[in-house]
Amino acid sequence: MQYSVILPTFGRPDEVTNFLESMVGQKFTDFEVIVVDGSLDDVLHPVIDAFRNKLSLNYFHERGLGASESRNLGCEKARGHFLVFIDSDCVVPDNYFIQVDNFLKANPEIDAFGGPDAAEKNFKPFQKAVNYAMTSMLTTGGIRGKKKHAGKFQLRGFNMGVMREAFFHVGGYSGMQVAEDIDLSMRLLKAGYQTALIPEAFVYHRRKANFKVFGKQLYFHGKGRIDLHLKHGDALKLVHMLPSFFVAGLLIGLLVGIFVTEILFLVIGVIGLYALAVLIDSTIQNRSLIVGILSIVSSLELLITYGSGVWRNIFVRMILKRGGDSKKSAELKK
Repeated sequence: MQYSVILPTFGRPDEVTNFLESMVGQKFTDFEVIVVDGSLDDVLHPVIDAFRNKLSLNYFHERGLGASESRNLGCEKARGHFLVFIDSDCVVPDNYFIQVDNFLKANPEIDAFGGPDAAEKNFKPFQKAVNYAMTSMLTTGGIRGKKKHAGKFQLRGFNMGVMREAFFHVGGYSGMQVAEDIDLSMRLLKAGYQTALIPEAFVYHRRKANFKVFGKQLYFHGKGRIDLHLKHGDALKLVHMLPSFFVAGLLIGLLVGIFVTEILFLVIGVIGLYALAVLIDSTIQNRSLIVGILSIVSSLELLITYGSGVWRNIFVRMILKRGGDSKKSAELKK
């Protein structure tokens, strides 16, 4: 068996159904799928039964499992040479494994790979706006699959694969509730394993259903970046601090602007120019003015909530030296 696809989930029968349907349509078939569900009730059993004759499929239900624990359990049961991790809210194009297999055959030195995420044409405007915020040069600097890295590419848990031996050699997922995928990636790199981005091996990512949930997720990711830095010592780069600089500049500008009108107008003007740039860029990319308008909201939300999460944990974890909010983070990921 060449590939074992590990799917951690917490119920979500509709998402799992869409995912499994995309796996049935794969042109490359030397893979198995392992679904691990940590929900309280076994709601996925009928879904799994509907696909047992269509896929090499195994299913494990264990109440209370978090994402990291679900992935580790799936890997223990896996038979594949490469362990592939894809999130349940993703749909996989039919040539995904062809792209992956061709790349790995041409680059046998690669021990782990990742792929980008994209918005499918039939995605709702909100989903396209969120995808824009997560992948645009104007928000994340294009670090999520828009640039090709050699040897130091950091994997992302929604779409990544690791050679079986490498995964178990570094101890699998550590149990971190947020940024656990980047933690695994950093441990692989420090152990001398080679990683690479396969730009053609993308997945369609159906992200969170509303701005409130999206903002909470980003806030916890911002906090998780500081947790990573405290664990590894080198996980905080300039690009990760840009949202926090934006938040600091916004707050200082608004406070000063209360007393100095010119500063307030400057802050409003800068935000307005940024919003205009996002509107034009997203509208052109998505060919939709509605998506462009929603992208202004999603992009500003990303900067503010992620940046706030970074500042929160700088204060709590680095200044006050208190522990993290693992319980809240676990609940959010469920």
